[in-house]
Amino acid sequence: MQETTSRQRLAGVLILLGLVVQIVGFSGWVATTQAVSYVLWAAVFLLWRDIPRRSRIQAGVLIALGAGMLLVARFVYGAVVDWPAMLQGNVFVVAMLVGVSFITLIGKQGSKGGSGSRVTGAGGVLRTWLGVHFLGTILNLSTVLMVGDKLARRGPLTMPQLLALNRGLSSAALWSPFFASMGLVISLVPDVQYAQIALVGFPLAMMSGLFTTLELRRRFDLREVDGYSLAPRSLLMPVGMATLVMLFHFWLTPSLTIVSIITFLLPAVAVLSSLREGPRYTLRRVRQHALTRLPAMRGEVSLFLAAGLLTLGLSTLVSAAAGDDWTLFSDFGTLQAMISFAAISLSALVGLHPIIGVSVLASILNLEGGEQTLFAFVALSSWAVGTSVGPLSGINLSLQGRYGVSGYRMMTHNLLYAGVLSLLSLGAIAGVSWLVG
Repeated sequence: MQETTSRQRLAGVLILLGLVVQIVGFSGWVATTQAVSYVLWAAVFLLWRDIPRRSRIQAGVLIALGAGMLLVARFVYGAVVDWPAMLQGNVFVVAMLVGVSFITLIGKQGSKGGSGSRVTGAGGVLRTWLGVHFLGTILNLSTVLMVGDKLARRGPLTMPQLLALNRGLSSAALWSPFFASMGLVISLVPDVQYAQIALVGFPLAMMSGLFTTLELRRRFDLREVDGYSLAPRSLLMPVGMATLVMLFHFWLTPSLTIVSIITFLLPAVAVLSSLREGPRYTLRRVRQHALTRLPAMRGEVSLFLAAGLLTLGLSTLVSAAAGDDWTLFSDFGTLQAMISFAAISLSALVGLHPIIGVSVLASILNLEGGEQTLFAFVALSSWAVGTSVGPLSGINLSLQGRYGVSGYRMMTHNLLYAGVLSLLSLGAIAGVSWLVG
């Protein structure tokens, strides 16, 4: 493992401090969002040179556009801009991502969860998809590397294995309350009804897994393709976490959003779990996590913060130039939702992360009532399609960096899958529109 520098370690401490201050703010004693934004942006500044070039370019463009639009809104249209608060966009989402990352501290038993007899063929592909999908609902992107490394012990990863890893994780965006995509949409449309999203999103995700298995069996000889042997006990963690989140959401802390609950609950569970090994062990694990894992999140942190600045800049400029009453669509119904889904998904093919399309769309819509839930599902389904096929998505960049497969190859192999999942998503959008109508 590459040694971290003092600059990177300081950035990791700042990210951890941002998480702690954000959790303190949930008490309601003091407003901390602005302080958290300064701390997280300072960490991004320290880590800027370490961000992969493509991600750095994207983040830099978003920052320049967001700041530029705020300047135009202020000095051309005379808008009132709260400059000290301009960096607060997506702070809640970034804090949630940092909180979720602590769940890797429970990693001992999880690493053994895939042990067992060798599984191959279509059944092996399906098990790989299921393992990545359900473990990924909590562990997010780290699951791809965890499962991928386990498969790679038997030899270089084959295309069917890579596709199962890719699709298993990206499809979790359709329903997982712990995914960054869900955190983003809840911060953009806080009145979203999660139960209605899960009611449609979970079956759609299962259809994604079924199609993946059937398609790969038709296209490839899977007889010697190893799969990930998922033990039932490996599912205890994601199921248990989801149950805890719902318990807090509906009974213990109903005033907090799901994003806020995840932000404090997952680190708390991880630390309490480590305490079984003693306080010194726990302190060492937390310190190691802060100094090595958190600086490694530089790409995600910078992109989400930059997209937040873009959203603020665009919404401020649109309001100043066209008036507060202007909106892209007068009503956000089935047709408008389908057009939005297509636009965000297609933009992923040219390298734009779905967060950009989702953030831009949210800033030029005026959503009320059930429209917020419909928008949320559009964002989640386009995220699932876009990250699977987009050559510059975090999943494909991770597979490229770890296992040497090009993002372009992944894109071409996923085009049919993306097309089928898009058609299914359009039907699901119509279903959600009917549910919330």
